[in-house]
Amino acid sequence: MVDTLQKTHFSPSADPYDQVDVRRRMKAILVGSTGNLIEWYDVYAYSAFALYFAGSFFPVADPVAQQLAAASLFAAAFVMRPIGSLLFGYFADRYGRRLSLTFAILLMCVGSLLIAVTPTYDSIGIAAPVMLAFARILQGLSQGGEYGTSATYLAEVSHPARRGFYSGIWYTTLIGGQLAAILVLLILQKLLLTPDQLRDFGWRIPFFIGAALALYCFFMRRDLHETDLFQKSQAVATRVGTWTVLRRNWKMVLYVIGFTAGGTSAFYTYTTYMQKFVKLSVGLTDDQTTLIIFGSLVFAVSIQPLYGALSDKIGRKPMLLAFGIAGTLLTYPLLMTLRTTTSPLVAFLLISLGWCIITPYTSTAAVVKAELFPTSIRALGVGFPYAIATALFGGTIDSVALFFKNRGHEEWFFIYATACIFVSLIFYCFLPDLKKKSRMENAV
Repeated sequence: MVDTLQKTHFSPSADPYDQVDVRRRMKAILVGSTGNLIEWYDVYAYSAFALYFAGSFFPVADPVAQQLAAASLFAAAFVMRPIGSLLFGYFADRYGRRLSLTFAILLMCVGSLLIAVTPTYDSIGIAAPVMLAFARILQGLSQGGEYGTSATYLAEVSHPARRGFYSGIWYTTLIGGQLAAILVLLILQKLLLTPDQLRDFGWRIPFFIGAALALYCFFMRRDLHETDLFQKSQAVATRVGTWTVLRRNWKMVLYVIGFTAGGTSAFYTYTTYMQKFVKLSVGLTDDQTTLIIFGSLVFAVSIQPLYGALSDKIGRKPMLLAFGIAGTLLTYPLLMTLRTTTSPLVAFLLISLGWCIITPYTSTAAVVKAELFPTSIRALGVGFPYAIATALFGGTIDSVALFFKNRGHEEWFFIYATACIFVSLIFYCFLPDLKKKSRMENAV
């Protein structure tokens, strides 16, 4: 398969509905974006299994203090993402998307494997949490580079007439990673291990799986076809310089931060925080919560390509405006209603409604960002401002929500989430018509 990908050139003049062409593009996009699946698998695996491994690295007696220490390292990875996006984004724009994707996934493999094999505090003392922190830093750097480069690869490989559809396919890998982590958690909890065994050694298993997946992806990516747009832009880009072009596009960098704030806050609300919200605020059982979250994520995966294909028909801007308007008007009442329900079915339907609101953003955001930048700085332009916005408004969602909840004003978080979407709505109003003003073909 990799040989086929290496030798294939994707012509923009090809029939966008030719089945052979569609299969080849989808194969290349899935191989190029598999790192997103592994990234989200790692994110959710760390969050879910911290309950079992925190005591192995942090010797304090208080379980809450152990979880806070583990959570601090979870947050540290988000701090490293902008740095990773700068490093890997520059590398992708200077030396190629394929090489950047290959090295990013290799770094992710090292981080996961390091967590899996690190001895406990009882064995090596303070070196144990230091090694865990180092592993999370490596994962954060890798995750920072993965999004921008894979989104760029997606946009440059996709047929111009169906970029939205392929963007929806691409985004299923992000949600698919969380689904994979939930499956591993369920299998270990319900079928294979006792809680004591999970705390003793079982928590290492998901990180071994993550390292193995990353290694497999590394071998798949080694012979990926470099995009035609990158190859065509090389001569001009080398002459002008990456940082010179980036300075010329500083307004677009700021635009992407504002563009992303509402979408990333909503995405993290319905992914990493939703399980805590359903368990702590709605009050359903652990099994009910897991099934509801799993079912809603399956629903979210199924609708991404449909919304993406719709954006190819009506344009990206109407989709983003739909998300901005619906998110601003409905986020507060939806979360308030969800908090008061006692029915698992109603909870599932409400969360699925939330995904219907956010998917106009998730299914199109990657390709919109790519279309805003010229080829010579596309990976850097997409990844760096996205990483900043995600660190500020996405990775902090759990902390903000729990802060308001602990203060007895959980509804203030609903207002905060609404405000983030409203700010992005303002940016969506000024989005140009990308059917006419896309910069995909511009070298600089």
